[in-house]
Amino acid sequence: MENIKKIAKMIDHSLLHPTLTDKELKEGCELAKKFNVASVCIKPYAVKNAVNWLEGSDVLVGCVIGFPHGNSTIDVKTYETEQAILDGAVEIDMVVNIGKVLGEDWNYVEEEIKQITTITKKYKAVLKVIFENDYMPEDKYKIKLCELCTKYEVEYVKTSTGYGFKKDKDGYYYYDGATDEDLILMRKYSGCQVRVKAAGGIRTLEDVIRVRDLGVSRIGVSATESILTEK
Repeated sequence: MENIKKIAKMIDHSLLHPTLTDKELKEGCELAKKFNVASVCIKPYAVKNAVNWLEGSDVLVGCVIGFPHGNSTIDVKTYETEQAILDGAVEIDMVVNIGKVLGEDWNYVEEEIKQITTITKKYKAVLKVIFENDYMPEDKYKIKLCELCTKYEVEYVKTSTGYGFKKDKDGYYYYDGATDEDLILMRKYSGCQVRVKAAGGIRTLEDVIRVRDLGVSRIGVSATESILTEK
């Protein structure tokens, strides 16, 4: 029997859907407290509220930066990072500039990661860099990102936002999220001090156990309650 308390401490409870109201965000934080998960990952404007809602628990407050497409300028991302931390976030999930990655403008991508880590390390916050693997047609992009994150001692590399949808030939949108192949690759090419966060498509306890056994330390999910109450 899996230790559900330990599983819960792998979970970053995701509160990021654009339709979530303040009432629903508060309810999400209350659920996170109930199950004593690792953190909530919440929208930037709601960080201060999340700190208050989670008071008295050891559930951490995380915030997304440049979410979900990573297109903000470096200056905007660094400002957003610092503001989120000043508002009370202790974990930062930052989306890289995906177009710059695909264009192999590695000087730009490196500078972005460097500047964000300067802010997070200044305040002793945890940084998770989101690759959005669904948009990367070849492993070389993911490998290079792992190498840069290792160079700047990023705490986590993360598979996806959960909102990186692709369109198939029939016009329907879909995403793969955290595939086993990507998780194995990210664990292989990241330094031993860099941990792996899986996000996108993890919906069952079996999914959590499977990715944990591949070397994943954290998971980003919205199906927290159903995962932790499975029979």
